[in-house]
Amino acid sequence: MNKSELIEQLSVKKDISNKRAEDVINIIFSSLTEAMVSGERIEIRGLGSFMIKEYDTYTGRNPKTGEPIKVRPKKLPFFKVGKELKERVLG
Repeated sequence: MNKSELIEQLSVKKDISNKRAEDVINIIFSSLTEAMVSGERIEIRGLGSFMIKEYDTYTGRNPKTGEPIKVRPKKLPFFKVGKELKERVLG
């Protein structure tokens, strides 16, 4: 499912206009993004949690040459699936 399909589904299920559904989805996504940018952890019961993981500097390898290269520290978004969703997917 992509964003436009999510908007369409919300529009149909809640009997609201596509524009209104798009506004709702955009508000949710921007709120989640702002929270993560400010370092907050987001937990949605039944779905999972979103957080920023910080990685230290490490030595990697250039895939073309095989030469060692230093990889700078970085922060990346991370999603951890919740127990309820995991159980539903696995059956």
